[in-house]
Amino acid sequence: MSATATITAKAAAAVTFKKLPGVVAITRGIVIGDATMFSELDNGSVTPLPVIRHGIRGTQNVDMDGKDSTAGTTKRREVSNIQVTDSAKADPAAVALIVRFGIRFAPLGDMPLFVATGEKDSKEDADALRDSIVSFMARARDGEAAGLHEVARRYARNLANGRWLWRNRMVASRVTVTATAGDAEALRFDALGIPLNRFEGYSADEERLALALLAGLQGTNHSGIEIEARVEMGFGGSFEVYPSQNYLEEKSKGFARSLYCLGVAQPKGDSGVRQMGQAALRDQKVANALRTFDTWYPSFDDVRRPIAIEPNGASLEAQSFYRPVNSAASAFRLMGRLNEVDAASADGMFMLACLIRGGVYSGGKSK
Repeated sequence: MSATATITAKAAAAVTFKKLPGVVAITRGIVIGDATMFSELDNGSVTPLPVIRHGIRGTQNVDMDGKDSTAGTTKRREVSNIQVTDSAKADPAAVALIVRFGIRFAPLGDMPLFVATGEKDSKEDADALRDSIVSFMARARDGEAAGLHEVARRYARNLANGRWLWRNRMVASRVTVTATAGDAEALRFDALGIPLNRFEGYSADEERLALALLAGLQGTNHSGIEIEARVEMGFGGSFEVYPSQNYLEEKSKGFARSLYCLGVAQPKGDSGVRQMGQAALRDQKVANALRTFDTWYPSFDDVRRPIAIEPNGASLEAQSFYRPVNSAASAFRLMGRLNEVDAASADGMFMLACLIRGGVYSGGKSK
């Protein structure tokens, strides 16, 4: 009997699990770099695009005290709004923005999977659940792998359409995405011509890219894929671009925003202007865009927009959970019945994408 068959037979002893153990931790199977930004100059050369910290003098609204205030008695705040902020702008000689990152998938089932018992859990149940997860991944990875192939197609579409560029895509007049896998011929995509909200009718080049991603998930190819976007704004010069923003728990007074960048900041000059590093989109932000292909959640026919793969269907844009933890659509519930889930079904493909995403599932209850 093969190792896969042994796992499947053992897992079948407990078809479903009403409760997950104390902790189920799955290491993410996507390896991805930060997306670094460059200016393409009018002479064809490419230079790093910096984040600049500087001061600005803006305006703010009038603050009026009292309903019956007159022009002579109204208290007003200072009209000027003095701030320190970060911005990222292309070189004055730029004709386009260039954004680059690398990506590859680890073989499905090879990444560490940790299952720990809680106070009321038995080791036998924890081991059985672990075996059921491993068995599900093995079924999805081997054979025709139809479900895993579709997940790879959806990743390929979101690479090709430049969704991962976020606001930079929204303001662009033209975006060309190039994907290069090893020595294979580069694939080029007219990103703005590829839909963001539909996952069907894949082009031949999208299929080729999906097969390269699938090979990584199946463990037959460990090579990474280099992704580059050339973003044109419809004009040249020092146009503004949009790297990730940093979250600051406590901002100093008068500080507006901090932008994500790589490298070492230069010393502050006499003018107060300072180069902070090379502008970039954080790997987490890129990965979130790439996995925005969940069209399997229950209310999709009403919402008509894909959401990011999240265990409970969390959407920052909608400020809502489309797969509530107590619903049958939640990954917490679905993980408890992986032994009976077809990997090529809507639930199966959602769970495959969740496993690739990785995460921690703690004690969620399942039917």
